Amino acid sequence: MAINRLFRTCPMTGLKVHQPAEALIKANAVAAVVSLLVGGILGLLITLTRWQAIHLLPPDWYYLMLTGHGLDMLVFWIIFFEIAILYFAGSVLLGCRLATPRLAWVAFMLMVMGAVINNYAVFRGDSSVMFTSYAPMGAHPTFYLGLILFAVGALIACFVFFGTLVVGKEERTYNGSVPLVTFGAVTAAIIAVFTIASGAIILIPTFFWSIGLVDHIDSLMYRTIWWAFGHSSQQINVSAHVAVWYAIAAIIFGAKPMSEKVSRLAFLLYILFITIASAHHLLVDPGLTSNWKILNTSYALYLAVLASMVHGLTVPGSIEIAQRKKGFTKGLFEWLRKAPWSNPVFSGMFLSLLGFGFLGGISGVIMGVEQLNIIIHNTIYVPGHFHATVVLGTTLAFMAVTYFVIPAIFRRELAFPKIAQWQPYVFALGMTMVSVFMMGAGTLGVPRRHWDITFAGNPLGFEFPGTAHLMMALMGIGGLLAVVGGAMYLLVTVYSVFLGKRIETPGFKTVRVVEGMAPAPTRPAAAALQAHGGAHAWSAPGTFTLAMVFLTAFVLYYFINWKYLSEVWPLK
Repeated sequence: MAINRLFRTCPMTGLKVHQPAEALIKANAVAAVVSLLVGGILGLLITLTRWQAIHLLPPDWYYLMLTGHGLDMLVFWIIFFEIAILYFAGSVLLGCRLATPRLAWVAFMLMVMGAVINNYAVFRGDSSVMFTSYAPMGAHPTFYLGLILFAVGALIACFVFFGTLVVGKEERTYNGSVPLVTFGAVTAAIIAVFTIASGAIILIPTFFWSIGLVDHIDSLMYRTIWWAFGHSSQQINVSAHVAVWYAIAAIIFGAKPMSEKVSRLAFLLYILFITIASAHHLLVDPGLTSNWKILNTSYALYLAVLASMVHGLTVPGSIEIAQRKKGFTKGLFEWLRKAPWSNPVFSGMFLSLLGFGFLGGISGVIMGVEQLNIIIHNTIYVPGHFHATVVLGTTLAFMAVTYFVIPAIFRRELAFPKIAQWQPYVFALGMTMVSVFMMGAGTLGVPRRHWDITFAGNPLGFEFPGTAHLMMALMGIGGLLAVVGGAMYLLVTVYSVFLGKRIETPGFKTVRVVEGMAPAPTRPAAAALQAHGGAHAWSAPGTFTLAMVFLTAFVLYYFINWKYLSEVWPLK
């Protein structure tokens, strides 16, 4: 039995691309970039307000911009892009048709409608409740309606992805288990279903509350359930950008994971344990028991951290092994020095890995310790941490893979190659400054949510040391640099997609896929992306040296924070 579908063969990778999947990948990627543009403009205004010497916006405008920035960046930009990744990891990597493309377009339209409606609610001026939207603060009903519509669309898209896996299995376009990158996407999709269900449990009754059909929303219940949505949505990001790391390692180097079984187990640990780490946002809430807090933020959290450490070891380790096989064997780090640092696909990925591991990972463990959480909870340390994870980690990884997607999926040559070459470095440097100096200022007690650290005009004033003001100024400089890096990315991507030179390839053609035979990859990248099995070698001394540097940095910083805690209540 033969099944005829409309595919094309990617000249870069040899992967077979299904036409409806390609169109949906393009649409979701474009929507993601539009969200990034809006969120980036709002981020610039927020940066110029928290930089005390400029202090641009009045409080009402500041909180409006902060609400829009959080939602456009943490929800709309990232999840639109993640849906594009799901369709790529499902249909393209498996060489099969996308399940129910019409339903996928319905999902996309719901997501677009939700994002537009939510932004309308924010910019109308009566929904400045910030990303967390804690009850009893109330927003306009369209604020919650937009989020619900977006979540429903994203949920449908996840089920389209799951259906694509079934299609590939039934039509036998892949044999055995799915490739590792697709497995990572499966992890992200499973966490997404849990996340969206949690959001529905709390946002639907909150919507009814906003229109007067529900009398009361318990604030502790709201916070507890909402963080199962708010924090877990960032764990979709972690799974997705780790899958991107593995994909880029395969695309650039033909690298295989050091142990595919261990990498798959690490993804499984994400599913089992990473979602309940949301408890670290609730460690100062009096209504929850210490037993619950300790269980969720210690024993369970450590298993999720273990998963990230596995990925942080095996991705650069696989690259090192692939490089050493090519002859880069001198010393510990010739494999790294001779890596293609001028290629933004690689440089963006590797800077994402370093930033997520050293800044986001270490600070996240510190925040998850019940005792240490007390000294940094609700300080600007917290957004410093998630700018290291969600921005340096996820956003930079997504930027990096975009430079592969433009020629491979959009079939356009990359415009302004020199700007593209420098963009990951400019963005990573700026966002590193933002994260580091936010966390430094937070350690000194600078509040997370207050728009003015001088507390001017308040009857009970407080003066922060000059070091805190200096750190906030350096954070502002880093923010401007990150905005420049973001603008470079938008310039390259938008110009390339809409005005770039088209890559001339054979048009779409009907490809006969014979049931029981997976389409054979015709390029090394396709073979690496679709292959199974590990590198069967642990000869990665450079990577293990970097791991020891990471461990040393973690131990030192961990005990430094215990020292800070000891100074809060000095013994006389």
